[in-house]
Amino acid sequence: MITLPAELREALDEALSGHREHDLARSAEQLTARYRQPIRERAIRSAADVAAYAAVRMPATYAAVRTALAEAAGALPGFAPGTHLDVGGGTGAAVWAAADVWPSLATTTVYERDPAIIDLATTLVTGAGHPAVRGATWRQASIRPDLEKPAADLTTLSYVLGELPEDTREAVVRWLAARTKVVAIIEPGTQDGYARIVKARDQLLGMGLHLAAPCPHEQPCPITGDDWCHFAARLPRDGLHRRLKSAALAFEDEKYSYVVATTEPVSTPRARILRHPRTRKGLVTLTLCEEGAIKEDNVSKRHGELYKRARDVEWGESWPGVME
Repeated sequence: MITLPAELREALDEALSGHREHDLARSAEQLTARYRQPIRERAIRSAADVAAYAAVRMPATYAAVRTALAEAAGALPGFAPGTHLDVGGGTGAAVWAAADVWPSLATTTVYERDPAIIDLATTLVTGAGHPAVRGATWRQASIRPDLEKPAADLTTLSYVLGELPEDTREAVVRWLAARTKVVAIIEPGTQDGYARIVKARDQLLGMGLHLAAPCPHEQPCPITGDDWCHFAARLPRDGLHRRLKSAALAFEDEKYSYVVATTEPVSTPRARILRHPRTRKGLVTLTLCEEGAIKEDNVSKRHGELYKRARDVEWGESWPGVME
């Protein structure tokens, strides 16, 4: 499971303790309903809305961004970013996730439109151990393609593209990819979220960037019809989290789609696992995206160490393939 850093968990618990649980639950219900709409509108109207947004969405966003960036880091072994620009950063989940993946980060700048969210975000980072998190600079701004963009080694945009007017998204993606070495875009793991990601993927390739994750190739996406490419990050739910979401399980799976593109040298894997592995006695079957097609690998005991790895591998991870 992907858990929040301890200092973030403590700071978030402290911030939430200042609100009545009834108010947080009501705000969480409204936020969840808006989040499930095809075109999202993050309507924050009160301090309770901000706190509920952080309680319900920050752990899930952190888990998704942390997992996506870690997969990209595996394809970018020589990449050690010093600067990070997080666009539409909310309460800072991507700031914490990027610093965890790349300890080399020295400075972080965040664009966020809502001053109340900025107030909470800056409170949460006060006790952070990583200097790029603790010293992050928040700037109030609405995301638009004519906004000043500082140069940054890493640029992230998580759960924001679907909140932008459709006719501005192409220009925003072009803006994101300017003056950066790596750009990561994460969206909900829905059909609509994937549709936005695949358009951004094609656009980034057309601009001459290379894919670091999740795609192990730069050919057209082979997924068609009613299917869509998405992954899941599992995270724990504490007691308050369960109550705010009226949930029984002590964990949840945050489904997301993403693309990471780069101007840096890339070492891509042979394949990416697209489904939960199917395990039978002595055999593991993996559904893979490989060489621009959807394929299946059957990994049996005769494959030795590869079989041992296949028994532990998870949906979304890279895969070296079976050498017959």
